[in-house]
Amino acid sequence: MKLMWKFNIVLLAVFAVGFAVTAFISYGVLQANAREEILDNARVMMESALSSRSYTNSQIKPLLETQLKYSFLPQSVPAYAATEQFNDLRKKYPDYNYKEATLNPTNPRDRATDWETDVVNQFRNGQVKGELIGERDTATGRSLYLARPIQITNGACLACHNTVNEAPKTMIELYGPANGFGWKLNEIIGAQIVSVPSALPIQRASHTFKVFMLLLTLVLVVTFILINLMLHTIVVQRVKYLAKLADEVSLGQLESAEFKSKSKDEIGVLTQALARMNKSLVQAIKMLEA
Repeated sequence: MKLMWKFNIVLLAVFAVGFAVTAFISYGVLQANAREEILDNARVMMESALSSRSYTNSQIKPLLETQLKYSFLPQSVPAYAATEQFNDLRKKYPDYNYKEATLNPTNPRDRATDWETDVVNQFRNGQVKGELIGERDTATGRSLYLARPIQITNGACLACHNTVNEAPKTMIELYGPANGFGWKLNEIIGAQIVSVPSALPIQRASHTFKVFMLLLTLVLVVTFILINLMLHTIVVQRVKYLAKLADEVSLGQLESAEFKSKSKDEIGVLTQALARMNKSLVQAIKMLEA
């Protein structure tokens, strides 16, 4: 087997291993970055909802206290305000969703669905604390959700949700006496859940991966060609030349063999050594003939 073939086999093996390792690592990194991008979007929307709740509770509700004695205004409820603000956002981004999923809500639209109930129960049972991240299939594709528990930490909330008798009559007139009561202090009664579509970031990551691997392939092909050209020019041709001169010497053509090289590399050193050896052979033969 020729030297070029041996070298190319080794080079191709190295390139193949490097290509496979690079593909595995880069794919994992890009997918992880896509997931982090989705989570960042979910956290921004979650914080936006929390800001809306805080604004409603601290600035809107106090302004409506007098009017609340005569009619119950859902707009004064932080959860309602956050949900409405997000519903307005969904007009432009319909695949995004925010819900304060509650096991026993006053407003029926906040009632937790089956999968949301499972999320709430994970918080209630102590399986998860602080923040829960998961994925689920939806009608529009794969979606990532971020959930945080809703816990009654303020006793003022119980004024509306402790018992039917203690609740504002205006609220009961609007929502009825069947739901939203029996809450207890420090109890987890639901979860804030933000759902973000994961298809687009994942597609971007996959596209970036394909482009990166295509560019890497082009780089490896160009490198392979250049290395072969360099090997052929710097090594193979010179070795063939030396082999040809060595054949001439072996056939007795000592005077015609010219071992010349200006290069200082290993092949150049070998050429100089062969030139000295050839001169020594010529002198030795002349001495024998004399």
